[in-house]
Amino acid sequence: MLEQVGSLIGSPWIYAVVTLSVLLDVFLPVLPSGILVITAATAAAAGTATDVPDVLVLTLCAATASVLGDLVAYRLAWRGGARLDRAISRSRRLTTAQERLGAALARGGGALVVLARFAPAGRSVVSLGAGAAQRRARDFLPWSALAGLTWACYSVSLGYIGAHWLGASWLGTAVSVGALFGAGAGAAYLMRREPRTT
Repeated sequence: MLEQVGSLIGSPWIYAVVTLSVLLDVFLPVLPSGILVITAATAAAAGTATDVPDVLVLTLCAATASVLGDLVAYRLAWRGGARLDRAISRSRRLTTAQERLGAALARGGGALVVLARFAPAGRSVVSLGAGAAQRRARDFLPWSALAGLTWACYSVSLGYIGAHWLGASWLGTAVSVGALFGAGAGAAYLMRREPRTT
């Protein structure tokens, strides 16, 4: 199995796999897209300049897929807003998250969108919530683009720097993944502590 993972990471198909994984994890937050990005970046750090994957291409694939996934979720929620609103209203946490998102976007505080990209399932809640609440795309998408680029740069940097610091091994990848999970836990904590009023 490790040989198959290694051969995938060393081929151009890694870009397609990363793109698909990041694109779909807005709907299936359990997909290991962050782990995949870090593993590919670790492999990039170990290779030569002509090897696959390339860090810049990997970052662009992850960031673009993140924004496209957000846009698809946003548009689907926009169209099915009434049904999604009923589903969200059954959960106090989701209702609170949707209200805070709406207030943040209305006052131009889309930093919540960026923060949510790091929190577990935060990207899903924000993208679907913004669509269901029919927030304007021009209020949401620039923040989604910044969130996707920030997350992609952070994830690729973790893998790349981790490989240079600890070597391109499973230990370097594990430490980098731990740092990604740490950022997610920190983002979730900050989102819970975000003030509800301006």
